[in-house]
Amino acid sequence: MIPEEKLAQIRARYEFLEARLSAGAGADLVPLSREYAELKPVVQVIEDWQALRREAGDAERLLADPEMRSLAEEEVARLQAELPAVEQAVRFALLPKDAADARSAILEIRPGTGGEEAALFAADLARMYQRFAEREGWRLDVVEEAATELGGLKEFVAEVSGSGVYARLKFESGVHRVQRVPTTESGGRIHTSAATVAVLPEAEEVEIGIPAGDLRIDTMRSSGAGGQHVNTTDSAVRITHLPTGIVVTSSEKSQHQNRARAMQVLRARLYDMERQRLDAARAAERRGQVGSGDRSERIRTYNFPQGRLTDHRIGLTLYRLEQVMQGDLGEVVDALVTADQAARLAAAGA
Repeated sequence: MIPEEKLAQIRARYEFLEARLSAGAGADLVPLSREYAELKPVVQVIEDWQALRREAGDAERLLADPEMRSLAEEEVARLQAELPAVEQAVRFALLPKDAADARSAILEIRPGTGGEEAALFAADLARMYQRFAEREGWRLDVVEEAATELGGLKEFVAEVSGSGVYARLKFESGVHRVQRVPTTESGGRIHTSAATVAVLPEAEEVEIGIPAGDLRIDTMRSSGAGGQHVNTTDSAVRITHLPTGIVVTSSEKSQHQNRARAMQVLRARLYDMERQRLDAARAAERRGQVGSGDRSERIRTYNFPQGRLTDHRIGLTLYRLEQVMQGDLGEVVDALVTADQAARLAAAGA
């Protein structure tokens, strides 16, 4: 049973936030607006479910009227068929949320085993996510991009901004494996290589305070493969976090922008480290559900000769690899989100 008391508490909180925002929330405007935006779809699902139940009750009462019985029976059957799906949506809406789900994210891609072919695959993944971001209406800004002479990528770091970015992208973290005939292979043999993807929730400055003494900031001249994307000024920035040894670079646009973006990436990495330290139980739960997204875990295979994509965590196989590589990743992401929700429902005994 869905706890009516909990639904009433959610409704009361929503109405309180609505009143506060209407009256002017002052310094609390941002956090209250964020909470209100998160609660609004939850309240809408609850209201839809409650309205459907009222309709079903009204239709059942009409069964006692001989003149309306036939029509009422059809209406009851229709409403009873709709109720389970709406009730399930309410259960999903009531599941505890990852506090980072609504945030923007830092996307990092690096080649793994496979040499130049792995670097070319890393570039393919970067394009796939760029096109997916466009489809989702997100903004993707490149922070660092180091290319190889053949057009592959040695490193790709980007900020993906928008509503609910982390919730949609977080299951992409892990090892992505590709099977195909490399363009550099004259014998036509299929090679297997890999690239790693990391998706980190963006941290706010107030959450991750970094003392100036913990940082070493170096400026340097930007450089690119084959003389491409070379700035003539010392605009690139490299920031080293001395306590952890984390190094972040940004070589796009102005030095001021590079410093700000590099700090964003550094905060995201430190925030992710802290989340992993505090959320060991959550990580164990994720491993039993749709996979941990751990950097060392192979999560997906892209088989080009067969046009096949397989996500190993949920056993999903699609024979539309070309479309996926063009950014049509929604079906895969939706399946992962749904699998995670279903597993958490089962764990909650719902």
